[in-house]
Formats: sequence, C-alpha cells, structure tokens
Amino acid sequence: MPRITELNRITNETNISLYLNVDGTGKYEIDTGCGFFDHMLAQLSRHGMFDINIKAKGDLIIDSHHTVEDVGIVLGRAFAECLGDKNGIARYGSMLIPMDESLCMTAVDICGRSNLIFNGEINGVMGTMDSELIYDFLKAFTDNSGITLHVNIMYGRNNHHKAEGVFKGVARALREAVKIGEANDVPTTKGCL
Repeated sequence: MPRITELNRITNETNISLYLNVDGTGKYEIDTGCGFFDHMLAQLSRHGMFDINIKAKGDLIIDSHHTVEDVGIVLGRAFAECLGDKNGIARYGSMLIPMDESLCMTAVDICGRSNLIFNGEINGVMGTMDSELIYDFLKAFTDNSGITLHVNIMYGRNNHHKAEGVFKGVARALREAVKIGEANDVPTTKGCL
C-alpha cells in the first residue's frame, strides 16, 4: 500500500494544507511565507526522499512561531498516518552530517513514544525565523508523530550551517528508519509499537 496522506489544519492563527509521500523521490513544493523555514523543509524533503507539498498561511505579522509550530504538528501527524501500525519498517535510523565547519548527529526511533533530546546551540535570526523555532518545530513534529529524536550539534560556527545540518540529519535518519525492512511484522518484541 502506498504510504501517502493529505492533511489540513485550520486555526485562528494558521491555515495549513499538506501532502506527504514517505516513499517519494524528494520532490517538494513548499510555501510557508517564511523563506528560511521553506529552505529547511526543502532539505527534509530532498534528503529524506519524501515528496512534500506544504501551503501554510499564518499570522506572520506577529512572527513565525505559530506557522513553524503548526507545520510541525501537521507534518508529525502525517508521518504517523503514513506509517500506520509500522509493520515492516526498519524503525531505527541515525546520521552524522558534516555541513562545512559544523557537525551534527541525529538518531531516530519510530517507537510510538514521542521524545526530543536536543543538545547544541543555534542562535540569532535567519531570514525572518528565530533560531529557537527549530526546537519548537522538532518538538511539535515528535509529539505528533510518536517518534523519539535525538539531535546533537557537536560543533560549528555558522548558525545557518548548524541548522541545515540538523534538518539534513533528521531527514537522512528518518529515511533510514521508515524503510521497509526484511521483517514482515512490527519491529519489537512487544507485538506492537
């Protein structure tokens, strides 16, 4: 069965429509109104080989917080829906990403238990996006997908490079974890995830 979903979320702060194909080729159409965030989501799509279409309209006149967080909510729910009972997935994935002078390690467990461990600093504003929103996006994503994610920014000087290393690392780790593996059941001794 194709692992594809389309979701919408409408609140007083945002209006988001999203299409996700986890077995895609890395094609994307992304428009959140926040250029740097669009650039990071493009990395997630391309390096994860996920086809992602996102159209988000948010209250950017305030700032980009609601838009970034709500996209994380919708994308997390989309991953959970696409993976269903998680039958046959590899479950785990990890990646070490060098991005110029920075180095980032990411590890994923698609276990049904949301958890985000984020070590490292990304400071300042990139385009119109506060760097602290990277954590907020990942927290919303993990809370709504039931995924455990560890992110360790090991070092780096340039905030753009560190942020890009995080998104590329998450993409590559997810790509590894969602692959259909050799087992034809749920990858746990519990019987379900």
